[in-house]
Amino acid sequence: MEVTKRADAEASTDTGTESNPRNPVCSLRHFACEQNLLSRPDGSASFLQGDTSVLAGVYGPAEVKVSKEIFNKATLEVILRPKIGLPGVAEKSREQLIRNTCEAVVLGALHPRTSITVVLQVVSDAGSLLACCLNAACMALVDAGVPMRALFCGVSCVLDSDGNLVLDPTTKQEKEARAILTFALDSVEQKLLMSTTKGLYSDAELQQCLAAAQAASHHIFRFYRESLQRRYSKS
Repeated sequence: MEVTKRADAEASTDTGTESNPRNPVCSLRHFACEQNLLSRPDGSASFLQGDTSVLAGVYGPAEVKVSKEIFNKATLEVILRPKIGLPGVAEKSREQLIRNTCEAVVLGALHPRTSITVVLQVVSDAGSLLACCLNAACMALVDAGVPMRALFCGVSCVLDSDGNLVLDPTTKQEKEARAILTFALDSVEQKLLMSTTKGLYSDAELQQCLAAAQAASHHIFRFYRESLQRRYSKS
């Protein structure tokens, strides 16, 4: 199986950071991230992967409705809004996957009987949308100062009809693929937090996709660090 290579680029700006890792077995589109964009949420971030863009806002820890209160930990909610129209089945499914990932790393026991709400707005979808939503959510949680045991990132990959593996696929590559796989990984040991798949693949291909996603996560977490260092070194 081969991994498709793409052009490399690396740049940074005063308002955000862009990066593109260069690795023969890990090819991702360029990244860009800007935090603290919105005034009302406690934390916010805009994350760009290629032409896919998601804006995230985090509210909390804050007061929670009695009906949703959990006595020993915070109640975590995720709301995903599509670019156009009302949320549908696809958005509800992604909300559940993102919530499961956030609950795996957020230290909710430190804020019992409170609410933490993550609101995600899709700005543009050019492929790997779920992975971009996960990355935007993580950076927004960091901006809000929500305690977490680790950072997390999302990595999507596809398998084409010839068995070639492509990381961070575009919409066209997703439509032509026979299998689409998305993984959420933590920053400590690149452990698997969540996975969702669609299509046909073998056990060996699944393991190869997971290994490629773990290798790609190193570059994403490095981008996180560089983005945060640039931001806080200026403040």
